[in-house]
Amino acid sequence: MGADKAALVWNGRRAVDRLAQLARDLGAAATLTVGGQDYGLPIATEDPPGGGPVAGIVAGAASLRARGCGRLLVLAVDAPTLLPADLQPLLDGPSPGATFADLHLPLVLDLDALPAEAGAGWPMGRLVERAGLARLACPPEARARLRGANTPEERQVLLKALAGAESAQEKGEG
Repeated sequence: MGADKAALVWNGRRAVDRLAQLARDLGAAATLTVGGQDYGLPIATEDPPGGGPVAGIVAGAASLRARGCGRLLVLAVDAPTLLPADLQPLLDGPSPGATFADLHLPLVLDLDALPAEAGAGWPMGRLVERAGLARLACPPEARARLRGANTPEERQVLLKALAGAESAQEKGEG
C-alpha cells in the first residue's frame, strides 16, 4: 500500500497498537512484533531478516516459548479491524490449532506443533498442513476484516465500517 502497514492509523490508533490490544483483550500473556521495526513492543527478528511469514512465525514462536508461552496467535498487521468474535472460533478450535479455510492468517498454533524444519522460504500452506492445523469455515460477516486491507480501496471500506462500529459503541449501541 506504499506505507508501513503497522504504522497506518486506523480511526486514531496505529494498526499495530489495535492488534496488540486485541491480543491482550483475548488473554494473550505476551505480545510482540516480528521484524526490524520498533513499535514499542518486544521484537522478534526472523532468520534471515525478511525470510518470509513462516520465518517470522518461527521467530515469534521462539520468543514466546522463551517467555513460557505454549500457544501462538498470529495476526496480520493489515487486519486491524478484527473483533474478538472473529477470532473466537480459532481460539476455541481443536489442538494443535486452526486457521480459516482460504486464509492463512490469522492462525492459532500450539508451539509444540510447530515443525522443527519450518523456516525461511516455507509457504504458509505447508506450515498449516505440517502443523496439522484445522481449516475452519470463515464466518461470512467477518471475511473482509479477516482478509484485511491489501489495497487503499479495501482500507477505505474497512475504515468506514470501523468508524461506524466505534461510533455506535461510544453511543452504547454496540
